[in-house]
Amino acid sequence: MSTGLSTVSYLGATILFILCLGGLSNQETSRRGNIYGIIGMVIAVLATVFGPHVVSSVGLPWIIGAMVVGGAIGLYAARVVQMTQMPELVALMHSLVGLAACLVGYTSYIDTSIALGGAEKTIHEVEIYVGILIGAVTFSGSVIAFGKLSGKIGGKPVLLPGRHLMNLAGLLIVIYFGHGFLNAETVSQGMAPLVVMTVVSLAFGVHMVMAIGGADMPVVVSMLNSYSGWAAAATGFMLGNDLLIVTGALVGSSGAILSYIMCSAMNRNFISVIAGGFGSDGGAPKKAAASGGGEPAGEVTPISVTETAELLREAKNVIIVPGYGMAVAQAQHAVYQITSLLREKGVNVRFGIHPVAGRMPGHMNVLLAEAKVPYDIVFEMDELNEDFPATDVSIVIGANDIVNPAAQEDPGSPIAGMPVLEVWKAKTSIVMKRSMASGYAGVDNPLFYKENNRMLFGDAKKTLEEVYAALE
Repeated sequence: MSTGLSTVSYLGATILFILCLGGLSNQETSRRGNIYGIIGMVIAVLATVFGPHVVSSVGLPWIIGAMVVGGAIGLYAARVVQMTQMPELVALMHSLVGLAACLVGYTSYIDTSIALGGAEKTIHEVEIYVGILIGAVTFSGSVIAFGKLSGKIGGKPVLLPGRHLMNLAGLLIVIYFGHGFLNAETVSQGMAPLVVMTVVSLAFGVHMVMAIGGADMPVVVSMLNSYSGWAAAATGFMLGNDLLIVTGALVGSSGAILSYIMCSAMNRNFISVIAGGFGSDGGAPKKAAASGGGEPAGEVTPISVTETAELLREAKNVIIVPGYGMAVAQAQHAVYQITSLLREKGVNVRFGIHPVAGRMPGHMNVLLAEAKVPYDIVFEMDELNEDFPATDVSIVIGANDIVNPAAQEDPGSPIAGMPVLEVWKAKTSIVMKRSMASGYAGVDNPLFYKENNRMLFGDAKKTLEEVYAALE
């Protein structure tokens, strides 16, 4: 493939990636956006493999073999991974991008065929150093995020004494060895500071994500998505690949914007998330009545399946708030059955989605779309909060922190100021949970003890199926 044709292909792929991002911004166009992204990636891969960058046909079979192996692994993962496992899968994919950036950086530095001098050599080495730095942080941070999201690592933040000073010391070490790396005269001399920087960056990634816990994890996924984009862009600079630079910048900037949006939705700022988040014992003290040393803050009122069905049958307006518990129970299809039946009876049923519901951005939207819940009855938090006082029944399925009234009522709560769905303002609220355990942020929920709240205990899928049978 000629250089001109390769450039045109890269331009076309870039346009398709931009259209992909535009399509993914809306539920109705997300499928089309995915198709644009797939076509763009196919064009990008073919233009790279058969383009002028692959100068020898000897290496082509190895490249194709690697693509076949990687594609087979990706296809297998896509088929077997459950929707509840999507957040940790995304985190794992981010780690691979970071690892790739590190490997490309080392390979680019060792490659003696790159004969540069003067300013060009300095610029290229800065690209390598920064690329490996971002890649290492992304790799180790994503691995820890995978462990936390999958439950292999505890969700509570690990806040080491003097952690901010440790981070500052790590930054100074990186800068110091960066100076040594740029002034190295040979590859062997520059390898030692490069390795030291890599180790420090890996440690920083682990330390950074371990210090983040609870309700901040969706922001972490988005943040690591941004990091992986910048790592890919740095790789593009190292390889002189314009498409990789543009694509990485698109992913990095969109991930950064999404992180900002999610931080705003939680009434948080990015620095406070990085410094250690919800669920921390070192944060603001909890209100005694809410924590009570583990003692209940009041009496809960249980409700039966039959009583739940009766309330729904008599209701005119119903709002359903899904959470991660719905995903774990795989109850989205049962939710759709109840929704369809109620709508046939003339009940106005809507869904309220908090920006950080689940373990990653858009998790609940994808689950509901999978169950074929109509897009036009799925609303964001800001669109529905004013409607709760006029709602007969609000149903919370496996959500906790995003419906916690302590965010508004308790200034001493760790989640004080976080915007939440005001389900307790409905005539009757029903919370579906397996137990009285606190949410992912580790904060007790006063909603459970309100006079107009009812607790429906049990597995969400089985319980909702029983409710559906009772409604029929």
